[in-house]
Amino acid sequence: MPTKTILVAGATGLVGHAAMQHFAGLPDTSVIAVSRRKPAETFGARFMSVDLQDRAKCAEIFGAMPEVTHVVYAALYEKAGLVAGWRESDQIAINDAMLRNLMDPLLGVAKGLRHVSLLQGTKAYGSHVRPMKYPAREGRDEARDVPNFYWQQEDYIRARQHAQSWAFTIFRPVLICGYSLGAAMNLIPAIGVYAAFLKERGEPLHYPGGPGRVSQAVDAGLLARAMAWAGESDKARNEAFNVANGDVFSWPNVWPAIAEAVGMKPGDERPMSLASGIAPREDEWQRIVTKHGLAAPDLKQLVGLSFEYADWQMNYGRTKPAPVSYSSTIKLMQAGFTEVMDTEVMFAAALRAFQRRGLLPAAG
Repeated sequence: MPTKTILVAGATGLVGHAAMQHFAGLPDTSVIAVSRRKPAETFGARFMSVDLQDRAKCAEIFGAMPEVTHVVYAALYEKAGLVAGWRESDQIAINDAMLRNLMDPLLGVAKGLRHVSLLQGTKAYGSHVRPMKYPAREGRDEARDVPNFYWQQEDYIRARQHAQSWAFTIFRPVLICGYSLGAAMNLIPAIGVYAAFLKERGEPLHYPGGPGRVSQAVDAGLLARAMAWAGESDKARNEAFNVANGDVFSWPNVWPAIAEAVGMKPGDERPMSLASGIAPREDEWQRIVTKHGLAAPDLKQLVGLSFEYADWQMNYGRTKPAPVSYSSTIKLMQAGFTEVMDTEVMFAAALRAFQRRGLLPAAG
């Protein structure tokens, strides 16, 4: 019998998919994957379709899961347009309610619960509204004056955990890359589709963003392994951690490695909004799908809101470099999780994951 049962909420998302895959491969572990739509791959996890905004359905489903020992909460509600919604009250309220809808009934029955992983990000330091203090440090640089659903979720989890035997860990990843379909914030399919359009016209991979800035990224699989570590470490108990690959990058400097991964030469700097310049071109995308025999769905299903996210991350429309975005990961390493990854290797590996599945044209 499994000694651990991991409930992964948001299993079709970037982090949820990586967590589902990682935990499903561990011995003596069962995984329950939860999302509205079924992931294309479940890796042996038991899937349950649940809308976390449906409080009554959540009470029925999660109130019947006494076996759960660990929760990875990677569910997220984002509004159309993405960036504009990050401070809006209705988006904050919905994300707050979704977590409560899962945890309230689960806490009533899961008496063996040991750990909850909760996701935040650099918006905890106000990165979406003002320059971050860098390196941003946990417990010192939080921007609680900025409206953000992180604070409602964190306050709720802290209150429910008080005097209980289970623990939580809050993760604040930087730009996350990996494999997922239709995620709100995964640059890999957005870049891959943009590259495919240029390649069909015989052009090199032009850089579509604005001036580069010093930034960080984290591999989704590395983040999943950090969550697995936290679930068993006393040093992660009720703590918040920044998490990143361990190096830094800027988009213009990493662009040649990305071009190589899609089998192209790097081109010029040619600013272009992917949200307005690529997202509407569904007919052209379908011609590429047919020509290369891809298994890819339409652009909305493949890329989600990530064209908008790409514009924001790559500073499209700016004439000056955006402020440095850098979070210290010293606390995490000193606590015992020391895994690192080369960010250029991460970008190439993530693009290959889409290519292997026939969702993007092969590099050759």
